[in-house]
Amino acid sequence: MAEPHVASTEAPSGEHAEATAFGLAAPGIVALAMVVVIVILLWKKVPGAIGKSLDGKIAAIREQLDEAAALRREAQAIRAEYEVKAQASAEDARHLLERAHHEAEQILAKAKEDAETLVERRGRIAEDKIAAEERAALAELRATTADAAARAAARLIAERGDGKADKALVDQAIAGLGRR
Repeated sequence: MAEPHVASTEAPSGEHAEATAFGLAAPGIVALAMVVVIVILLWKKVPGAIGKSLDGKIAAIREQLDEAAALRREAQAIRAEYEVKAQASAEDARHLLERAHHEAEQILAKAKEDAETLVERRGRIAEDKIAAEERAALAELRATTADAAARAAARLIAERGDGKADKALVDQAIAGLGRR
């Protein structure tokens, strides 16, 4: 049978050769590149530009903060103004309520007075009607009584009287009329 073939690689033991450029190893090249970049940045005045940019942003933020503070003061002033207006409105509402209560009391007093006057007037009217009815009843009673008395007198005269007595009564009545 055939034997399987196994490939193996062996790492060389010992030192390896590093790549160099201009006699600098990889860390040296990175350090040199960083120095070159920093020198270019300084030469082009990038830190100053970054500083100016940051100063501009700081100034803008400071301006926004000042504006926010001014807006806050303005809002507080408006709030204080509206609180004063609210208190004035509450005071006005209280005065209106007091005036309404006072007017209602006056209206009630006037209505009570008017009702009492009306009751008194109607009472007088009722009393006057009752008195008129009493007078009418008395007049009717007197008329009825006088009529009954006249009929009774006529009947008595007719029963008891004769012509001479009638003549004497008529003469007496006529004489009495002249004295009145």
